Amino acid sequence: MHGPKIIHDENGKIFIERFSLIRRIEHILIILAFLILAITGMPQKFYETAWLGDLMDLIGGLDRARTIHHLTGILFSIQLMLHLLYIVIGIALKKISLSLLPRMQDWRDLSSSIKYYFGYKKTPPQYDTFDYKQKFEYVSILSAAIIMSISGIVLLAPVFATTFFSGQIVPAARIAHSNEALLAILLILIWHIYGAHFAPETFPMDKTIFTGLINKDDLKAKHPLEYNRLFPEDKKN
Repeated sequence: MHGPKIIHDENGKIFIERFSLIRRIEHILIILAFLILAITGMPQKFYETAWLGDLMDLIGGLDRARTIHHLTGILFSIQLMLHLLYIVIGIALKKISLSLLPRMQDWRDLSSSIKYYFGYKKTPPQYDTFDYKQKFEYVSILSAAIIMSISGIVLLAPVFATTFFSGQIVPAARIAHSNEALLAILLILIWHIYGAHFAPETFPMDKTIFTGLINKDDLKAKHPLEYNRLFPEDKKN
């Protein structure tokens, strides 16, 4: 595995590549899929809510909303499979690490953060490439995507699904799909939007996922352990 690229611009500033072009495109596709699936899915779940009924009419009615939802869901599931395949192949070829998956250190960091917030520690924990909040968000969204994709396939092809499983899988999939989608929307609206836009250290917007780059000073402030690994000479000074 190779370390991230270190880039020097014409003004002498130093940037570190945090996300590759593929990951940035993937993020944009997830945003588009999330918006379309939420806009076409929530009116189906809360059809008795007046303003969501109006949204359904704006889309073109229930049949059109379902068609758009199904097509987008299929594309989203394909993207999920490609993402999982990328992880498996990357690990097998030792091209990527599992830095986004939680480890015991993350639980220790969480404990240290709580102590710091309540004044029992003078300094916050130091983070590596990703902190525990980012890892929790990634695992939560990935888990939700897997659950919604599997349950969505069952709902899209119930006859096929019941040739392998009990008929109870269809109502179970409907409940799982609907409730997991609502949880994912709340997670993104409350957790992700705050962290990416309204947190003091990112306001008004963290552009890293779109540019792929983080400047050296931000890396030092937010991910000091990775910074020390990439710039060991600074630690000695």
